Amino acid sequence: MVDRVARVGCLNNERTTRGRIAPVSSQDITLQLACRGDAPAIASMSRDMIEVGLGWQYRTQRICELIDDPEAVTLVAREGEALTGFAIMSFGNERAHLVLLAVRQACRRRGIARRMTQWLIESAATAGIATVHVELRDQNRAAYALYRTLGFSETLRLPGYYRGREAAIRMLRLLRPPGLTLPRWSPPVL
Repeated sequence: MVDRVARVGCLNNERTTRGRIAPVSSQDITLQLACRGDAPAIASMSRDMIEVGLGWQYRTQRICELIDDPEAVTLVAREGEALTGFAIMSFGNERAHLVLLAVRQACRRRGIARRMTQWLIESAATAGIATVHVELRDQNRAAYALYRTLGFSETLRLPGYYRGREAAIRMLRLLRPPGLTLPRWSPPVL
């Protein structure tokens, strides 16, 4: 039910002009942290947009675990009440991993994925993370182009990475040199 409501909301807000979708700014989109109530819609989006042909691994329970995980951030994009996209990033001491990223088909090409990814990269930099990593299907040209424009570099191609069926491209964004000791933060003196 949640997924159906989110899907309909985005489609109803689609603006058309003579058969073309009129430009809509990503400023109409609100980014916020996901709650457990978002998990069914996120899981459905993962199944239908990311995991197609691979078997469904990110079911509602696993998404709830990621939402609850203090070492991960699950971000959602909304247009009004409609869930238009999501991104999940896990954080380690020096390394962050962009686990999942998806935007509904009808809501793409509006900068939503870019905004979510930039927000997560800025969060990682603020947390002192050295590198952000992501894997994507080697045929996903749109994702590859997005990550390149966000400063990611291809580091490796992995044949059979996705359940032995598809190759992956591993990409990395360097935020600071790994192993660098950061100065201890202290509050400003008033």
